[in-house]
Amino acid sequence: MNAIRRVLSAVALFALLVPNAAHAVSMMDPFNVPPAMDAGTAKVGDGIAYADGPRHKLDVYAPEQRGEPAPVVFFIYGGGWSRGDRADYQFVGRALASRGFVTVIADYRLVPEVRYPDFLYDSAGALRWVQDNIANYGGDPKRLFLAGHSAGAYNAVMLSLDPTFLAEFGVTMPILGVAALSGPYDFYPFEYHEVKEAFGYAPNPEGTQPVNLISANAPPMYLATGTSDPIVRMQNTERFADQLRARGVWVTTQYYEGFGHMEPVIAMGALWRWRMPVLDDMVGFFQRFGAFPNGAYVAIAPDEPEMLPDSVMPTDEIVRQLNAMFQQIED
Repeated sequence: MNAIRRVLSAVALFALLVPNAAHAVSMMDPFNVPPAMDAGTAKVGDGIAYADGPRHKLDVYAPEQRGEPAPVVFFIYGGGWSRGDRADYQFVGRALASRGFVTVIADYRLVPEVRYPDFLYDSAGALRWVQDNIANYGGDPKRLFLAGHSAGAYNAVMLSLDPTFLAEFGVTMPILGVAALSGPYDFYPFEYHEVKEAFGYAPNPEGTQPVNLISANAPPMYLATGTSDPIVRMQNTERFADQLRARGVWVTTQYYEGFGHMEPVIAMGALWRWRMPVLDDMVGFFQRFGAFPNGAYVAIAPDEPEMLPDSVMPTDEIVRQLNAMFQQIED
């Protein structure tokens, strides 16, 4: 209970400070204050360069207690391919580390500095760093999983379906599974400004769509979405899942009733985990495909915390505003 009160106090302080805060303050900050993140985890790599340039840096999270090499999750955040920062997703890195994974979160260049496919090449370059270096941080490069949210879910899926991106950087690690939250996979023709800016210059627009690149060699996939997502509607996940199954690819789908676009990724963190079991659903999927071959993963169901009034703990309003920042990707 004391820990919960510390979280609530930290969020309340954030709410008071935001109106006068500098531009560096992020709306994601309440989910990244230390009391709101998982204990027993550590940031073991901070701002490591995987290539030249300010957007080519990554962070590494791991359990504090490490012994045998651990499975690795490479998580790609979203933001419509035009915004996002690895620091906003510390809570995801620590959440997965709390479940025994070494987790890598890398920045990548954004629109309008770059457009498709450059942001995918950036993530492929970061994966080459993982291949060459993750063993030094306690990770096992032979047990690699990709994960992502929104535009990051698209990026993760594309890296697993189109071999040219990884081949460009000599990445040969097997991808054992992909976990994709709230992702767009079938959104051509490009109807919305944000999507046109990212993909409208592609010489082969149909080739940018994951739904058109599925083969029997695709890794198993976990696709999750909120049923009330107004940005990438759940039908996008349904269509992609149907095509994966038609080609013999293992796919697990999870639909979180009544939740929107940002909620599934926010619920990975300790502060919102009681709202939906997305973290344990994801980790259970990873376990099915070899994350922990020497032991079973045990899900941990959190209790709902004692809540303060919304005026003191405005996390629902923060999530509403985060959802409002996104343009629609597909109908």
